[in-house]
Amino acid sequence: MFWTVTSSLLEGFAKTVEIFGLTLLFAIPLGLVIAFGSMSRIAPIKWVSKTLVWIIRGTPLLLQLIVVFYGPGLIAAAAQDLNSSNAIIQWVATWTGFDRFTAVIVAFVINYACYFSEIYRGGIESISKGQYEACQVLGMTKTQTFFRVILFQVIKRIIPPMGNEIITLVKDTSLARTIAVYEIVWNAQSFIKFNGLLWPLLYSGLFYLIFSGLLTVVFGKIEKKMDYFKS
Repeated sequence: MFWTVTSSLLEGFAKTVEIFGLTLLFAIPLGLVIAFGSMSRIAPIKWVSKTLVWIIRGTPLLLQLIVVFYGPGLIAAAAQDLNSSNAIIQWVATWTGFDRFTAVIVAFVINYACYFSEIYRGGIESISKGQYEACQVLGMTKTQTFFRVILFQVIKRIIPPMGNEIITLVKDTSLARTIAVYEIVWNAQSFIKFNGLLWPLLYSGLFYLIFSGLLTVVFGKIEKKMDYFKS
């Protein structure tokens, strides 16, 4: 039974790692875009970015998962009731929404991008204006200033909070079971339902501990490597 449970949990853990990896792949760059939007001097862009961050940070990820998965179906049903000849409304009425796994990725990416954006914004705004002015005096463009002078200092400062959010993501992947995505906790719970066994659920916690421990070590090493970027 132990090897049967382990095999099932490893299968679920593979899905957990897939959710984790895809979320980071898309959320890290999207978070930077949202951060620039929040700092934009163009009022509409700034307002949209800040409103999005406010909504996402102010509502549970669990609720966001449900909205992303079930929301399109509800909107499509409402569009069908309109019975309009408008091409856009007709397209919405025929859209069936995201599949379960895609809905998980969309919800996680948007959620973590918003949290990452605030970390980016805090890191960028923590750099003294004197450095920007010095680069301007030297004739550097804004792009050169950011990528050659500011970026690595920002990375140094945001590694601890980013590491914390990324480790939180490892545990948040368990919420995917809410819309029946078969990650590790879902597989562990199936043994309670069909075999009356509780220990597989406790055993699944070991996978999270090991994964989080490895990430902690990785971020610790990254912090040490970035020690020469001190200000």
